[in-house]
Amino acid sequence: MTLTATDAKRAIEAVYRIESSRLIAGLARYVRDVGLAEELAHDALVAALEQWQQTGVPENPGAWLMSVGKRRAVDLFRRNSTLARKHEEIGRELQTRPGGADGELEAVVEDDVGDDLLRLMFVSCHPVLPTDARVALTLRLLGGLTTGEIARAFLVPESTVAQRIVRAKRSLSEAGVAFEVPQGAELAERLSSVLEVVYLVFNEGYSATTGADLLRPELCSDALRLGRILAELTPAEPEVHGLVALMEIQASRNRARVGPGGDPVLLLDQNRARWDWILIRRGLAALDRAQRLGAAAGPYVLQAGIAACHARARTAASTDWVRIARLYAQLAEVVPSPVVELNRAVAVGMAFGPALGLQLADSLTEVRALVGYHLLPAVRGDLLQKLGRLAEAGDEFERAAGMSRNARERALLSSRAAACRQGLAGQMPG
Repeated sequence: MTLTATDAKRAIEAVYRIESSRLIAGLARYVRDVGLAEELAHDALVAALEQWQQTGVPENPGAWLMSVGKRRAVDLFRRNSTLARKHEEIGRELQTRPGGADGELEAVVEDDVGDDLLRLMFVSCHPVLPTDARVALTLRLLGGLTTGEIARAFLVPESTVAQRIVRAKRSLSEAGVAFEVPQGAELAERLSSVLEVVYLVFNEGYSATTGADLLRPELCSDALRLGRILAELTPAEPEVHGLVALMEIQASRNRARVGPGGDPVLLLDQNRARWDWILIRRGLAALDRAQRLGAAAGPYVLQAGIAACHARARTAASTDWVRIARLYAQLAEVVPSPVVELNRAVAVGMAFGPALGLQLADSLTEVRALVGYHLLPAVRGDLLQKLGRLAEAGDEFERAAGMSRNARERALLSSRAAACRQGLAGQMPG
């Protein structure tokens, strides 16, 4: 069945979005070079664009693309006589494998596709790369996003993202990063890097640092998909399941976090009927899976436990803030951080009164890491407002608004400052 050029292009784009990560991962296992694997994958796409318009979409498009990519790899190695013997051996290996250069089209992509995806995750998130490069490369290779889509998601120029990806591939090649799953002591460190990247992507979608919108749901979805894949590939890692649980539960609130006009709605003011209870159930199941593995709770499992406290509370008033405060105390022991302490101050304020919460928040005002962090004055403003110290609260909300780079969040903080001023004026004698 022939297709129009437009239909063929749409079909290829849809297939590539689904199959790209498996295709690149499978090719990278053979050629041992992520950059080259992506080039071969794109060569396969060009071939599809030329052929599918005449022949229609094959029954197994992923296998078709993989087969073409392998053939292109063999051709490349044959043409370049100056390549090392290692490359010649890889080319011979590809010829002898089922579905290789001269074989029949594979009925399915290799059985070890899961291992290939896991290897690709560890390579894309390798600590040799800076954080922004790890995020961009992961979304490009595993998320199937174009350079333009990544740029739009993070509100940076497309050329900047392209440069990050090119430099990342070069750095991986120069460092001789092996296309393999790390073992032994190295596994924990490398897995931590993978989890960090996935959660960074999710957080940018959940609470955008810049721009006009509070949420970027597509990034939440990309991170959730990566997290779910990782959880199935590493079933014995409690922190992976903890991260998935955390993201599922947090994502469940997205519809309730924004009002009709796009303005943020604070957690305690949200309509919980609008929460996604399917995601909550999935999150609680992932948390249970993590806890049943029996290891000491790590940072993601503890944060998922905190999120679960909110998810289980059918009303804001029934939230178990004492347990949340206790979990934050545990989290502070596992990963000491001024941001964790700030969150603990909020929980303590809710559990034991705003005065105690403010005392904790005040102890963080001189911490260098929080200089310019807008949530510190925002938390102090909230606690001061609850104590009736409206003038000070208004000042803190104004400071927080001046620090925020997100337009929606800035507007919310400014409105809270104005409410404090108005309340203060109402207290003045007439």
